Amino acid sequence: MRDTPIISSVDSLTRRHSWEHLVITVAPSESLAQARQRLVEHAEYGHWELQRTLLYRGGTRRFWLRRKAIKVESTLITI
Repeated sequence: MRDTPIISSVDSLTRRHSWEHLVITVAPSESLAQARQRLVEHAEYGHWELQRTLLYRGGTRRFWLRRKAIKVESTLITI
């Protein structure tokens, strides 16, 4: 299984939220139970949600996950 993080390039002014995307590719030789377990772990611990699923002709599966991008602001006060 291969995890490929992709940062959304959509302009944040056109959308209300900016999203982070994660693409998981599952080989045909891997079981669906293993893929499901991996998706559950990402959803539970990484706060990812399933956006899209594709099943290719050779049996390869690809899952797109997304989550809201967390913007970090500095809390330091400069004097």
